[in-house]
Amino acid sequence: MDRIDRMEHLDKHLADELAQVARDAIREELREQTRKQRRTAALYAASGAVALYAGAALALTVGLALALGLPDWAAALITAAVLGALAFALRNAARPSASRPTPDRPMPEGRTPEEAAVPPMPKVAPPVPGAGAVTDPAARGTGAR
Repeated sequence: MDRIDRMEHLDKHLADELAQVARDAIREELREQTRKQRRTAALYAASGAVALYAGAALALTVGLALALGLPDWAAALITAAVLGALAFALRNAARPSASRPTPDRPMPEGRTPEEAAVPPMPKVAPPVPGAGAVTDPAARGTGAR
């Protein structure tokens, strides 16, 4: 019996050791992948910041070019309006609208793109007389006390 107990102990010890080796190998692999992803994310963040400054410099250049022939306030106003319109167009391009069917949301049957762009109005029940607040302005203040 002593030999069987010793074999069970060795088997358990071997299984624990193999599990620890597997955990260490997986942990090291994940650490390496995370290190690569962290570097990639930092580079994307830096490129975004540089692009933001490049856009600001471009907007400044446009404003200064307009200021050569216009008053400064008009050049700034035109530049702001152009940037606002560009931001609006980019937002609309990024957001799927009801008039443009997407693969996950096809066009409803029997509806044109113009009809699909307007969501259907919810049906509202008519007010019940005598329930809730007084809605007639002439009846305010004339109730029985």
